[in-house]
Amino acid sequence: MGPLEGLRVLDLSSVLMGPYATQILGDYGAEVIKVEAPTGDLIREIIPARSKGMGAMYLNSNRSKESIVLNLKTEAGRDAVLRMVRDCDVLLTNVRPRKMDRLGLTWEALSEANPELIYAALVGFDQQGPYAGRPAYDDLIQGGVCIPHLFERAGQRPAYVPAAICDRIVGMSAVNAILAAVIERGRSGLGQKVEVPMFETMLSMILADHLGGLTFMPPLDQGGYKRHLSPDRKPYATKDGYVCALIYNDGHWERFFRELGRPEMPKADPRYATFAARMEHIDEVYAELGELMTTRTTAEWMDLFDRADVPALPMHSFESVLEDPHLTAIDFFEEVDHPTEGRIRQMAVPTTFSRTKAQPDRLAPRMGADGAAVLDRLGFSRAEIEALAESGALTLPEEA
Repeated sequence: MGPLEGLRVLDLSSVLMGPYATQILGDYGAEVIKVEAPTGDLIREIIPARSKGMGAMYLNSNRSKESIVLNLKTEAGRDAVLRMVRDCDVLLTNVRPRKMDRLGLTWEALSEANPELIYAALVGFDQQGPYAGRPAYDDLIQGGVCIPHLFERAGQRPAYVPAAICDRIVGMSAVNAILAAVIERGRSGLGQKVEVPMFETMLSMILADHLGGLTFMPPLDQGGYKRHLSPDRKPYATKDGYVCALIYNDGHWERFFRELGRPEMPKADPRYATFAARMEHIDEVYAELGELMTTRTTAEWMDLFDRADVPALPMHSFESVLEDPHLTAIDFFEEVDHPTEGRIRQMAVPTTFSRTKAQPDRLAPRMGADGAAVLDRLGFSRAEIEALAESGALTLPEEA
């Protein structure tokens, strides 16, 4: 029984940002009903996959859910959603607001169906600005919130982070916002619309580090956190690999040099004497440390860092992280049997609760696999379910 047991979520989202948010809610114990169009969620088609529509990224973003296929472009499909909403706590969508309005699923219509509903709209941009109607994808948002510029300021070519970090981070932010609204509803008894914009959410995160001197009026500099932008802030090459270490505070540096047999170093070289001095000379400090790291193996450095109590980890690959001794000890990776995809590996829920354990209770579903069961649970009769299927508003599993 997870901490969100009893919370019912209607998930009208697709691809990544919304589905990642609802997977977290599902992992925490919420009942999540994933509503898909007859064409299915596009993320199903991202390979590798053992069978069509069940790609790895889909499997890793849609567990702890049930799937129903409804054609919301039909009047019967729209009416089915409005009826389902009566018995739901949350409706989440990342469909652009204008499209939701065209479908007849406006906030006004949804709240009329259920005044206690929390309507979470994950949008690209704040809907009061000129970008309101624009489409938004992870790559675009990364560019708009200065992430490629960070690479450029660090002396590299502008680049995107090779992961869908905006989708994932904004998805987690949406979970926070939804749960805040759930808590408020407990006081007021009323639902509300919650909008979570990608652009502004990500920009607030990036500029918290990098607004820098632009915080002040007039500006003190051109922005940017110097340590993050140092060209030598990267995994250190060793004799046989790479190690990621952060020798940060005064204690770290004192113990590090003591283990090297050079205890006098922090006082002998003023660049290393204080935190402020190291920040002022961070490029030199990182460059010199990089040269030093090449003199020993990764294992030798890890042993030294452990003795000095300096934060460090080896640089993992996708394969090596599967064998990480810490992750192995806590059973972070688990092999399970999927009912249609065979043996697969899944990751544990990272957050732990002392009483209400968060544990995925179902694997990512085949398209429409739970349609009839979901509608039955929400009070639709067998005749109504059959009528929806005959009208084309509902696609049952054998037709999916």
